[in-house]
Amino acid sequence: MKRFNTKSRLLIALMFLLVTVFPIQAGASEELDVLKEQIKVLQEKIEKLEKQGDWAQDDIEDLSDRVDKTEMHTATDKVSFGVEFRSRAESIHYDDIRMAPPQIMGAFFTPVSMGGFNGATLSQVQQAIGQMYMYNMVPPADSYNADNDIIYTNKFRLNMKAVVNPKLRFEGRLAMYKVFGDSTGIKFNQGSLGDVTFDGNTTSLPHGDTIHLERAYFVLQNGSESLPVSFSFGRRPSTDGPPLEYRDYGLVGGSPLASIINWQFDGASLSFGLEEVTGIPGFSFKLCYGVGFESDWGNSTSLNYMQSDLEDVHLLGFISDLYDDGNTSLMINYAHASGITDGFTGLTVMPFIIEKSDMTGDGIPEYYFSQNSGGFVSRFEPQTNIGDWDAVTLLFRSNLKELTGSDIDLFLSGSWTHTNPSAVSKSPFYELMGMGFLSSNGVLESHDGYGIYAGSIFPMPRDGRLGFEFNYGSKYWFPFTGAEDSLIGSKVATRGKVYEAYYTQPVFSRNFFFKLGAQLYDYEYTGSGNPLGAPVKISEANALDAINPIVDKVWNVQIGRASCRERV
Repeated sequence: MKRFNTKSRLLIALMFLLVTVFPIQAGASEELDVLKEQIKVLQEKIEKLEKQGDWAQDDIEDLSDRVDKTEMHTATDKVSFGVEFRSRAESIHYDDIRMAPPQIMGAFFTPVSMGGFNGATLSQVQQAIGQMYMYNMVPPADSYNADNDIIYTNKFRLNMKAVVNPKLRFEGRLAMYKVFGDSTGIKFNQGSLGDVTFDGNTTSLPHGDTIHLERAYFVLQNGSESLPVSFSFGRRPSTDGPPLEYRDYGLVGGSPLASIINWQFDGASLSFGLEEVTGIPGFSFKLCYGVGFESDWGNSTSLNYMQSDLEDVHLLGFISDLYDDGNTSLMINYAHASGITDGFTGLTVMPFIIEKSDMTGDGIPEYYFSQNSGGFVSRFEPQTNIGDWDAVTLLFRSNLKELTGSDIDLFLSGSWTHTNPSAVSKSPFYELMGMGFLSSNGVLESHDGYGIYAGSIFPMPRDGRLGFEFNYGSKYWFPFTGAEDSLIGSKVATRGKVYEAYYTQPVFSRNFFFKLGAQLYDYEYTGSGNPLGAPVKISEANALDAINPIVDKVWNVQIGRASCRERV
């Protein structure tokens, strides 16, 4: 006969763990004591029946159900779970992709003795490229179109909340995001940050069926009623911030404004509620700190006798609600990052492998190129701190229902970024091209960029919503938004224009809805979202600018279904 299922024993252990780890509130202590006593009595009955040998299976199952219900009640009193799930189909069409012709790509694999770059020194490669420009020998890039007629994705999130005591709470999120039929989650690298599996984008871009920890942090609340203060630390809620909630038909998903920061990172924050002190509705101020890259852990040079010059990347800034009366709000976000690196540690499949080595023994390293014909996964590591970054954004939002009687939402965001390069990358390929922070050919100059993000959302019959959004980024526009939920790339980071329209129709309130949307990316300059290399006007890009594919326009049509349960 079937023995007692061990599930109940595991749940009992879980319950006691929760009670031990999360101290209870004073008002709930008596109830939990009673529940724990009930569990103890039921467990003793189960153990007694197991020893008798002729116990009835029905009795055991009944007792097991009672224990399960009691444990679930106890656990959910302390920890609540929310489930989100989305299925989406997309049709993506690329127009006028520019790519270096075969004679240029072939030069990297041709020995230097035969007029190619393979086995050449840095000065030899740069001299050859300079002569090509001097004598107008750089050919134009090839042009072609590419389509992905249909691609399906699933995205899953498990949200967790726990009230430890009146002053301390915990929040976390596990997430999975994958493409139908993709077994690896590792992309072939074609020059985009979205082609590398980084710590900052593991749950925002498709990376297979692996569950990742997207967020986990404590919030300690203190201060007074007139001046509330909170301190938070852990893996930050730093993705899907305002105003992305409109297109996602949800609540605000993160703290930083998505116009300049959409990236997973670890850090801390200190917040002050200033509404009572200042008399300004909703006024608050939050100081933020994060670590974007750890240079001395897990890298190839961390314990090597030849130590790397890499330094950690630290982020500092503040977020402030300047005004919020429930209908109209004004927010500001400033951020500074010191020592930006030429990439982040991650995994990708490089189209070809570059090795820098002094094979001749003359003290001058040569560059060797080989095709990655086996599709081997590469560990991508940064080599250089290339400069500092500053950004600020201002977001205005307003609901016009009180003014017009119609539930119309409007928002407008204006942003500025500043890049201050300090060094040319030592990563072999970037070093060959003299690339640094938004710079090429060894020319290091500071640049300012700006971006605009605007939108309007209109009510439709049966609680539907019709939205229109517009993005614009200048030539040197560079926000940290590489974790934006997009198969094409961050629309916020686009150097050019993006037009978007969408219609969302609730089926079961806001917990289950269908969405139909379309996007047009119209790029004006190369390298959107990439810190390396000077942007080039796409209409003027030549073959050497197109070693990695350059995209001019992208059309995208989305049909999706999203559902969530706020508590299970």
